[in-house]
Amino acid sequence: MTARIVQISAEEGFIKGAVRHKGNGKEFPDVSLKYLGKKEDPYIAVVKRISKPGLRVYSDRREIPKILGGMGIAISPTSCGLITDREARHKKIGGEISCHIW
Repeated sequence: MTARIVQISAEEGFIKGAVRHKGNGKEFPDVSLKYLGKKEDPYIAVVKRISKPGLRVYSDRREIPKILGGMGIAISPTSCGLITDREARHKKIGGEISCHIW
């Protein structure tokens, strides 16, 4: 799930890319962030977890949230795998809302 969230963030342009590393028998992503302007403000301001083990948040296909008017993304696990809010609206699939990125 983590690898797919990193891949979606790279496809949406929030990060430069990621490389997988192996250490101590575990595999983890090494993410290179993307910065904007001379102040070098990061493209990702917030990654907010929405669904938690104690409180799952589901959304119908007609009620999928738009994050900051389309500037951010919501990631949801569906029967088609992990997809963004735009893809879910296009495919007309609802599901659990995992996180918001903006």
